[in-house]
Amino acid sequence: MLALSTGSLYTYGLDRVFGLAKEAGFDGIEVLVDGRWDTRQADYLKHLMDRYGLPVVSLHSPFHLIWVSGWKQDPLWRLRRTVELAEALGARVVVAHPPLGWLRISLRVMGASNTRGFWVGLPLSWFVGRSYARWLCDELEDFQRKTEVTVAVENMPRRRIGPLGFDLYQMTRLETLERFRHLALDTTHLATHGLDIVQTYERLADRVAHVHLSNYNGREHRLVQDGHLPLADFLRRLNQDGYEGIITLELQPDVLGDGSVDQVSANLQVAVDFYRRYFARRPFA
Repeated sequence: MLALSTGSLYTYGLDRVFGLAKEAGFDGIEVLVDGRWDTRQADYLKHLMDRYGLPVVSLHSPFHLIWVSGWKQDPLWRLRRTVELAEALGARVVVAHPPLGWLRISLRVMGASNTRGFWVGLPLSWFVGRSYARWLCDELEDFQRKTEVTVAVENMPRRRIGPLGFDLYQMTRLETLERFRHLALDTTHLATHGLDIVQTYERLADRVAHVHLSNYNGREHRLVQDGHLPLADFLRRLNQDGYEGIITLELQPDVLGDGSVDQVSANLQVAVDFYRRYFARRPFA
């Protein structure tokens, strides 16, 4: 199943995003819960689902630092509320970010096979939410038994300035991600770490419950045809393995042609055609 993230067009209203997704041939919608009440009101979202015949198949819990009117800043509180919304909508997955943490800096030496890293203590630790980190590691499994909604922890990107790489989030290493039963694998985020997306998928395949699909050309969340990632091989491998989860197109609005509806429509159609070409249509169970 191919879904369109509302975050790909967060500058548009949800009604228009649903309409564009329907026109392009998407199978469903992933709602990025943000500061707009429309992204958090079950009745309105059900209205859009009925109007366009597109289910909300997944939700993305609000990012840690974004302002969400009427919602607490606590990421665990937000995650629980997002799961409740997913249950009300019949959505299958909630994507959750790991917590922010101490800043990890790595130095890439040209011509060297290894990247050397070191830790720097910065005020980011104020935002960590230690209780949230402990909950993800120690209590998520128990919580998962009480809901049919899958909480998938997303792999996060590494920021770069020249040879320096910055890890703003905890739990970015593959060894750490392997502690979670369900992962949301983001292709462009893997690329920021210099990881091969197919090899990484093969390592984590039994844990991949959700996919965020986009390309990478030095900038994140590019069009499927605009970058160096082997997305065709990646989709073929998913299809070969009988992957039955959701694949969500998650892009930056500017690459779709934000402001030009015709260009947005054309780029969305290219993405749908790309997906259909390399990943056979599968029924959504």
